[in-house]
Amino acid sequence: MKILLTGATGFLGSHLLDVLLENHYQVVILKRSFSDTWRINHLLHKVKSHDVDKEPLEKSFQENNINVVIHTATHYGRNNDLASKVAETNTLFPLRLLETAIFFDTVTFFNADTLLHQCLNNYALSKKHFVQWLELFSHTGRIRVVNLKIEHMYGPKDDKRKFVTWVLRQMITGTGKIPLTEGEQKRDFVYISDVVNAFLLVLQKQDNFSPFTEFDVGTGCAISIKAFILKLKGIVGKALGKDISAFLDFGALPYRQGEPMEIAADISKLIELGWNPKIPVDVGLQELVREELS
Repeated sequence: MKILLTGATGFLGSHLLDVLLENHYQVVILKRSFSDTWRINHLLHKVKSHDVDKEPLEKSFQENNINVVIHTATHYGRNNDLASKVAETNTLFPLRLLETAIFFDTVTFFNADTLLHQCLNNYALSKKHFVQWLELFSHTGRIRVVNLKIEHMYGPKDDKRKFVTWVLRQMITGTGKIPLTEGEQKRDFVYISDVVNAFLLVLQKQDNFSPFTEFDVGTGCAISIKAFILKLKGIVGKALGKDISAFLDFGALPYRQGEPMEIAADISKLIELGWNPKIPVDVGLQELVREELS
C-alpha cells in the first residue's frame, strides 16, 4: 500500500509518519519547499517528497501509485490570519487534493478533523466546510472517506504556540503570571500516540467501512482545563525538584465567544474496532514534561 501524507512536518503528521514507516507502509509526503522539517529530518531519507509550492499537485499522483491519502495538514489561524488564508489551507487545498485523488482512482481519503463546533472560529468553520465536501464526494462511489474528529491532542514535538505546550514552557521558565480563563470548561485531552494508533487501526480496517465513515478520537472522558493545568503544574514541579514560581492567573482571560463548556469524544465506534486509549492524562503529561526537559 502506498500512502500520500499531508502535514508530515507538523505535530500529528510527523508522529503518524514515524509509525507508518515502522509498519512498513510506503509513504509519499506533500510539503512546501520552505517547510521546517525538524520533526522528520531523521525520516526524510525513507520517503519520497513533493513540494506543493513548486510542483503541480497531480505530479505526486502521476509518479506514484497512491492507494490512500491521509490529510493532516491544517491552519489554526492563531495569528489573526485572514479567514481566506485559513480557508485556503483547510478547505480549498484539501478539496483540490480530493478531486485529484478521485481522478487518479485513489481508494480511500482519511481526514483529520476536529470536534469543535463550526461556529467557534475560522479554523473550525473551514474544517467543517471541507467535511461537507468529503461527504458529498463520497456519495459518488468513486472514493471512500474516513473522517476522524480529534479532540485536544497533546504530546512531544507539538507547536510551541499551542495551549498545552505554551503553558508548560511558561511554567518551566518561571514567568510571573500565566493568564488563563476560569478553566471550568471541560476537554477530552488525548495523547498523541493514542491518536496515531487510531489512524493506524482504521487504515488497517478500511475495507470494512461504508463510503463515508466518521470516528471521534479522544479518551471518552473530559476533565476541566483547570484540573489539567494543575496536574501539569504538579508534574513540572516534581520534575524540577522545586515549586513552580509562575502564578496561574485563572480568570484573567474571558471565555471565547461561543466556547462550549464541555467536549468529550464518543469513542464507542473505535472501541468496537478494537481500539482503546492507553495513555492516562497523568502518564501523558509526565512524558511530555520529560521530553521538554531533556
